[in-house]
Amino acid sequence: MATAPPSPSIPVIDFGPFYSGRPEDAAAVGKAVYEAFRDFGFAYISNHCIPEESVKAAFDWNEKFFNLSQAVKEKVPHPPEGWWHRGYSGIGREKVVQMVYDKDSIGNLRKVPDFKESFEMGRDYNVGRLKNIWLPEEDLPGFRDFFVKFFEQGYQMELDLLRAIAIGMGLDEKFFWAYHVNKDNQIRLLHYPAVEESLLRDGKLERIASHTDFGTLTMLFQDSVGGLEVEDIYEKGKFNSAPYIPGTIVVNIGDFLQRWSNDQLKSTLHRVRAPPFVEATEADGAGDSTKQRVTRPRRSIPYFVTADHEKVIDTLPGCYGPENPKKYDPINSGEYIAMRLNATY
Repeated sequence: MATAPPSPSIPVIDFGPFYSGRPEDAAAVGKAVYEAFRDFGFAYISNHCIPEESVKAAFDWNEKFFNLSQAVKEKVPHPPEGWWHRGYSGIGREKVVQMVYDKDSIGNLRKVPDFKESFEMGRDYNVGRLKNIWLPEEDLPGFRDFFVKFFEQGYQMELDLLRAIAIGMGLDEKFFWAYHVNKDNQIRLLHYPAVEESLLRDGKLERIASHTDFGTLTMLFQDSVGGLEVEDIYEKGKFNSAPYIPGTIVVNIGDFLQRWSNDQLKSTLHRVRAPPFVEATEADGAGDSTKQRVTRPRRSIPYFVTADHEKVIDTLPGCYGPENPKKYDPINSGEYIAMRLNATY
């Protein structure tokens, strides 16, 4: 089921046979998915259940949203609380960090801001305190309606992936479903504007620093610009490009599945670096033309899959024993996610 990888790290898995209805096909796909996440933490998934026209439309809406005036985007600001991860964050508002929680260290990291803007949304019903923050309909007609539907399409793919992982691990195939009933997930629209090469190369700005994701898994839709990099499994500190492959989702394991599996599955470090540069001509103060090397704008749409916030994540039976003790204490899903987000905002 797995084909030759496009980089030294990430296999490509044809998910199509999973939908055949034959148990042997589901077992083969489950094995390939499990082995990819065990060995690499990442996989490209092709022939998945999310229609290509929906993915294209999602990127069209991404562009429409970020092309709005700043004044309109600021109608839906991200709240001050990190845990309320909804609404719009302008350039420099968020700083992705990896397991850093004290204010002084975070403050030092924020001296090199993330040069991106984002919009966050989750399920649109029965949301309690984590309600969505939508633009007025007249500012972007159809935006909310589309992403309410896209959210549900993502949830269906989530269930398929969770079932495949369970099959690959030898669990009841619906084991993980019981932990993902409430759809405590998040869609994130990301826009990385064009920026001068010198600012990135000199370390004055950053795209996203190396980090792991917080939840169960992440499904990433990316454009053709490039920039995603994944840490090499054989050489710590070396990052390999994870380029765009049409028709695929890049799926990676988050911290929850690593903890659940007692490190059988890998929550792998990844980052977004500067994509290839292009030359842009502009006038200087004297009216003469100068050339600056700048990045191409980049857009991506991650769909973060998280266990229900009231659930407790503890090591799975069969993943520990006298010769392989538990490496992690049990954690509450909602508390862990809030802790990581509060360090980010």
